[in-house]
Amino acid sequence: MIKDRAYWEAWESRGPLREAPDFERALALMDDFLHYARSLGVFPPSDPLAGIEHKIALARKLHAGPATGTDRARP
Repeated sequence: MIKDRAYWEAWESRGPLREAPDFERALALMDDFLHYARSLGVFPPSDPLAGIEHKIALARKLHAGPATGTDRARP
């Protein structure tokens, strides 16, 4: 919820939404995030396959094959 509407509108009018995307800056930010994660010791993960069973089960549930919806009545 926006409490200070005037502040929000001022930020929005001059803010980063008006700037064109800068690919080089985005790459530099990602490099910095990677360096920071490595300095914290959280990347790469100690067990890269941790939680893979859950991810596979979720992917199976979300996967929609070509026969999806063929049993519906047609208008």
